[in-house]
Amino acid sequence: MKKALVRTDFNFPGQKSVYHGKVRDVYSINDDVLIMVATDRISAFDVVLPEGIPYKGQMLNQIAAKFLDATTDICPNWKLASPDPMVTVGIRCEGFPVEMIVRGYLCGSAWRAYKSGVREICGIKLPEGMRENQRFPEPIVTPTTKAEIGEHDQDISKEEILAQGLATPEEYALLEKYTMELFKRGTEIAEKRGLILVDTKYEFGKHDGKIYLMDEIHTPDSSRYFYKEGYEDRFEKGEPQKQLSKEFVREWLMANGFQGKAGQKVPEMTPEIVEGISNRYIELFEHITGETFVKGDTDNLLSRIEKNVTDYLNNK
Repeated sequence: MKKALVRTDFNFPGQKSVYHGKVRDVYSINDDVLIMVATDRISAFDVVLPEGIPYKGQMLNQIAAKFLDATTDICPNWKLASPDPMVTVGIRCEGFPVEMIVRGYLCGSAWRAYKSGVREICGIKLPEGMRENQRFPEPIVTPTTKAEIGEHDQDISKEEILAQGLATPEEYALLEKYTMELFKRGTEIAEKRGLILVDTKYEFGKHDGKIYLMDEIHTPDSSRYFYKEGYEDRFEKGEPQKQLSKEFVREWLMANGFQGKAGQKVPEMTPEIVEGISNRYIELFEHITGETFVKGDTDNLLSRIEKNVTDYLNNK
């Protein structure tokens, strides 16, 4: 089995600090540039799982880079370069403490809430009689707070965001505009690949008073995709949709008694399970991008990343 990168501890030229997130390690360089390393850690239910998934970081980083490049006409984004398959270098922004979730269909956590009787999400009223995986008349924006590691993101309404001063009315209007336009572009790109972009999340920040799109976009970790072919038939029959997303990991965990709740134990991640998840991610990459995935060398991941990033910083 190929090696997985689960921890980094670099000391790059000009480095001021490092933040170890759920799946990314972010290095601050001279207070104006960020080095984001997409590790092979995997999280579900806001818990980092005990085993890394080989090539996951490379796949997510390369998908995100592709979609960031494909949306620069909609809004500015933080990406400056990708000097290594697992690394994006970008502009340091002051992030808004909310994630902009946009949903085109009723599924996942929204469906679980709806099924339990909830008819309002983030201040948006939902109609009666909806079924799992049903398309909303129009996509809805359902923001969440951005939680620290080990804590759960919480739904938050536009009114609460404004009342708490997390964004000004002008800022929020622009965040929502960018969110809807990015989702529309993502939907159009997915359709060309025979996919439906079901829901996704975007993160934004400010730099020199300007709002930038940050982090990853339209990856299977931040988005859910259905296969377009057979969607209507499966929906009419009430059958599960064929998905391209991280949901298969959540489903495996739930089937083995884990939903991130107190006292629950993560099921054993055998080499076979890990390899199976890695292979699913490769399938996701190739279907979403329409490109063949080229596996990076995993023998000396840390030294490779350190050299590539250091070379970039010394030459920029």
